[in-house]
Amino acid sequence: MSKTSIASIALNILGIVLLLGTLYLLSSNKKEVNKKMILKALVIQVALAFLLVKFPLGRMALQKVSDVVTKVLNYGSQGLTFIFGPLADAGAPTGMIFGIQVLGNIIFISALVAALYYLGIIGFVVKGIGGVIGNILGTSKVESFVAVANMFLGQTESPILVSKYLRGMTESEIMLVLISGMGSMSATVLMGYAGLGIPMEYLLIGGSLVPLGSIVVSKLVLPEKVHAVSQVTVSNDGTSASLASAECAMTSVATDEVTIDNKGDNENLIAAISQGANDGLNMALGIGASLIAIISLVALVNGILGVVGLSLEQILSYVFAPIGLLMGVPKEHILTASQLLGSKLVLNEFVAFGQLGQILKGLDYRTGLMMAISLTGFANISSMGICISGISVFCPEKRNQLAKLAFRGMLGGFAVSLLSALIVGLIVAL
Repeated sequence: MSKTSIASIALNILGIVLLLGTLYLLSSNKKEVNKKMILKALVIQVALAFLLVKFPLGRMALQKVSDVVTKVLNYGSQGLTFIFGPLADAGAPTGMIFGIQVLGNIIFISALVAALYYLGIIGFVVKGIGGVIGNILGTSKVESFVAVANMFLGQTESPILVSKYLRGMTESEIMLVLISGMGSMSATVLMGYAGLGIPMEYLLIGGSLVPLGSIVVSKLVLPEKVHAVSQVTVSNDGTSASLASAECAMTSVATDEVTIDNKGDNENLIAAISQGANDGLNMALGIGASLIAIISLVALVNGILGVVGLSLEQILSYVFAPIGLLMGVPKEHILTASQLLGSKLVLNEFVAFGQLGQILKGLDYRTGLMMAISLTGFANISSMGICISGISVFCPEKRNQLAKLAFRGMLGGFAVSLLSALIVGLIVAL
């Protein structure tokens, strides 16, 4: 093992320890932190990462899944070609048109996800994996299902699965919903990231580590003050009594009798697909509008800062330099990694992925993989408003609680991606 590898391993271990230590110090209730649960989740996350990036059969399976996912998502080009003709073909003289070939494909993917959701396929997978995670770690069924759902769904999509239980969820469970949502990467936008030059394999690794990372981070930041499953007794006169609070009793009912809602408001499969297509269109337009505004505003800020010989990218690279250093990337890429992390948090992940896609071919495998995984997730300033408004639709009485937790949820989502990147970087360097 070379000195460079040893240094990278040491920096990654230090980074993981410092990240978890910082989350613990910022915890709202250190005495209630379930250290056994945290340790279990970390061990499973490390084992899963090893299976995906180091174990030959695991890597082979990941590559096969990546190929299948890419092939399925590429079918969206058929519809785009029908509507836009040669403009949908990146090989045509017009070249790559992001608004059509990348954002346009989101409509197809959103419709596909809606169909799988309606048919219960996503719910079946979520319930299976979530049940296993819940049994091993002791998390409630509701939060386990939401955490797993964020491998496929976005920050406002996964809560739909368990929307009728939001009212009875504890503050700690709500925090997990926020952190897993902002640390997640919806299948709807996977092809958008891939269109920016990010390998599907990297994206799938990042997405698969979200559930466990979300549990680790959320249960450090805001541990459960009451047990998610408590004994509720009923007295002879019919009134309820419990050793815990009424909120705990409500959670007990929710976690013991969870059923996943697949149908939503859709009458049939056609209605679900139509709704998915409309949602995809709105998402594509929203992403396009955000990118136009953000990229233009960044150019404006850079124009102003240019007077004193600075740029926003330079400022972000120095602010986030300590994190870039702990990632253990080659020294010539430390400021690049830190600048991308800053762009992801302050601007959004599409901007950061676009910048990474332009330089990815010049990076070694470990550096490129770590940078890509660290950028996965919706954790940025604008996501706070999206989460508050999107989730409170299902449970308006939780709006104030969501607003109170949103900032910590955003930082937690950022930490989820960073933790995954550090673990993967450590394993690759071994």
